[in-house]
Amino acid sequence: MENKKSYSLILVLLIVVTLFFVFLNISLGSVHIPFSEVIGVMLDTTEVKQSWEYIILNYRLPKAITAVIVGSGLGISGLLMQTLFRNPLAGPYVLGLSSGASLGVATVVLGASFFSATFASLLISQWSLVIAASIGSFLVLLAVVIVSSRVKDTMAILIIGLMFASVSAAIVSVLSYFSSAEQLQRYIFWSFGSLGNLAWEELFVLILLFGLGVLATIISIKPLNALLLGDNYASSLGVNLKKSRFIIILATSFFAGSITAFAGPIAFIGLAVPHLTKLLFNTSNHKILLPAVALSGAILMLFCDSVSQLPMSEYTLPINAVTSLVGAPVVIWLLVRKKKLFV
Repeated sequence: MENKKSYSLILVLLIVVTLFFVFLNISLGSVHIPFSEVIGVMLDTTEVKQSWEYIILNYRLPKAITAVIVGSGLGISGLLMQTLFRNPLAGPYVLGLSSGASLGVATVVLGASFFSATFASLLISQWSLVIAASIGSFLVLLAVVIVSSRVKDTMAILIIGLMFASVSAAIVSVLSYFSSAEQLQRYIFWSFGSLGNLAWEELFVLILLFGLGVLATIISIKPLNALLLGDNYASSLGVNLKKSRFIIILATSFFAGSITAFAGPIAFIGLAVPHLTKLLFNTSNHKILLPAVALSGAILMLFCDSVSQLPMSEYTLPINAVTSLVGAPVVIWLLVRKKKLFV
């Protein structure tokens, strides 16, 4: 009973910290807006400059919401993959979904020279990149699902996902070799990741896909807890392994595929957040871990995005670089701290 109370208290604390970082994130940027004014606009309690209100509601608020969705989605999908494969270094992109999305974008951006000039100009737009990334992720997902329905060994799915990632990376390398400097620059900028490019219409689509991922995850809570002790134990409890595995992979694809399509590939969040959360919550119950991971991922993503915004400057560091600089030391520290991580 005491554990439940302490877990509830930590969850409430995480919610408060998340809200604080949302307001802090919105207050940061090239245009200085006082923290109190941000709260006033968000709560609609004070009159502020019209320009400030426009910046907050049309640029910074969508970016903060995107950061919350990206951090939560990657954190949850990282936990799902680590549980499914029982591998502490499994992440949301282990199935090759990110590589499939990258291949889709590379085909449009780097392969534009193979199309006519008019058609190529139509291809290279924000929505076309999202659609291309989605198609690439979906094709990889389809291949993984077909394979998973025929393969009994869960580790085989992990290896197959890595092979799909290698093939996708090889094709991207070939396309890069025949591309111009301008095309390469555009693709590299996409690979940096970005949270600030989404309009409200695109954000609503991302929220819808995120919601589908959350729904699939909630359905999988009991199978996830059973899978912690192995496939045989889960089967003895009446868990349908093929069905459960399919739903878990589908949930991960909703998270990782949609996030990569709209925000680009974001590194290390999905790998580091589940481990950090388990330090706070000494439990393996996914009913507790899933909301905790979602909140922790949102906090870490908001923190990284806040760090990426150089104070009083119009320049913003690539979010992928910041998450890697924060996430990589965390993973190294975990490996050093937990000597029996792989046992």
